[in-house]
Amino acid sequence: MGKLFGTDGIRGVVNAGLDADLAYKVGLAAAQVLARDKQPGEKPLVTIGKDTRISGDLLKGSLIAGLCTAGADVLDLGTLPTPGVAWVTVDEGADAGIVISASHNPFEHNGIKIFNGKGFKLSDELEEQIEDIVLFGHNNVPRKTHGDIGKVSYVAPKASEDYIDHLEGTIDSTLGGLRILVDCANGAASATAARLFDRFSKLRTDVINADPDGVNINDKCGSTHTDALAAMVKAGGYDIGIAFDGDADRCLAVDELGNLIDGDQIMAACGLDLLQKGKLSGETVVATVMSNLGLHRFVKEHGMKLECTNVGDRNVLERMLEKGYAIGGEQSGHMIFLEHATTGDGELTALQMLALLKESGKKASEVFGACPRYPQVLINIPVANNDVKKAVMASAELAQAVAGEEEKLGDEGRVLVRPSGTEALMRVMVEAKTQQTAQEAAQRLADLIAKL
Repeated sequence: MGKLFGTDGIRGVVNAGLDADLAYKVGLAAAQVLARDKQPGEKPLVTIGKDTRISGDLLKGSLIAGLCTAGADVLDLGTLPTPGVAWVTVDEGADAGIVISASHNPFEHNGIKIFNGKGFKLSDELEEQIEDIVLFGHNNVPRKTHGDIGKVSYVAPKASEDYIDHLEGTIDSTLGGLRILVDCANGAASATAARLFDRFSKLRTDVINADPDGVNINDKCGSTHTDALAAMVKAGGYDIGIAFDGDADRCLAVDELGNLIDGDQIMAACGLDLLQKGKLSGETVVATVMSNLGLHRFVKEHGMKLECTNVGDRNVLERMLEKGYAIGGEQSGHMIFLEHATTGDGELTALQMLALLKESGKKASEVFGACPRYPQVLINIPVANNDVKKAVMASAELAQAVAGEEEKLGDEGRVLVRPSGTEALMRVMVEAKTQQTAQEAAQRLADLIAKL
């Protein structure tokens, strides 16, 4: 990846790496790149939405200033989940969509992510073109004058209603009889989730953490902090609890007993449902190398196939598009239902889960707990730089040690050693039948890596 764009756009602490000046330059550069495919006198159209962070308006204002200065028109969507921005971009026939969010990270972080006109994340090539202009050529971007300056249209209420209409139409069920508790993480779902679930008049819904104040996004709530939700679901007699992250592109859940339902278990249950309905193309589910051994076992036992990509929902989506697969995702809750969306969508995922739960007539623990979760231990080992990462991965001593641990685990576990794509870390992940076995094997490998 480049100097600005990482695996999920531009990220940073606001005014300590990511600031208004950078956002303005990104707006300028994006408008110029998008204008290259337009006819003379035709303006690019860009949608822009954000989550609830205190810095969102600061960055949005600068991005819009840059876009309009370089001659792009803007549709301001207000606060809207990331997948909502992607969907509206396509629905409005825009040339691109921009999301201002740092997903599950604390409030002081923020980010800029760009979708193309088809609702998919911007290609590496276009990101590199924008990056080159930001870093080296922003002063050469023509500043438009007179009627060539871009204008802003404020379409937030209609855009979010259209997006909710779309989500509602992805299932046939009334969801009648279910009682759910929804955690909005004080994030973007605060603007849409209650209205979405209220569309189902027979569904009984309670919503928590939907009062954003700019700094409480993801604060001890949402998909990264499910303990409180689990306790409330169990104590309140709910059928299931739903947890979104800050920009609502991921969804995790807890069953009626308070047990976590992770992305692997969602993929397993929904994948099996698609298979039984003849909708699982290639009889294949797409996951990542971090997915639990339990998913591997479940898929095999139920006549499905599993293809694993490198970590990142971008990699999952690329494999799905390449081979026409219907469902894929990550253990962390990024779930892609390609029939309905071009990116991970937490609210869409929640509806698919609820429709399946209602149709099954079973408890959530039965439907989603059918996919076992093997104990998993992840240890991060700090390293100096990328050269050290490469040396570690090339180490014959490490390869021999990994092979030895795999031999001990046999068919009851697995080992994954990989460099972090974003931090100066090596990661060791071990799954085994017991927590102790996994912990001991992971620690032995971590100790070895620290010495290399």
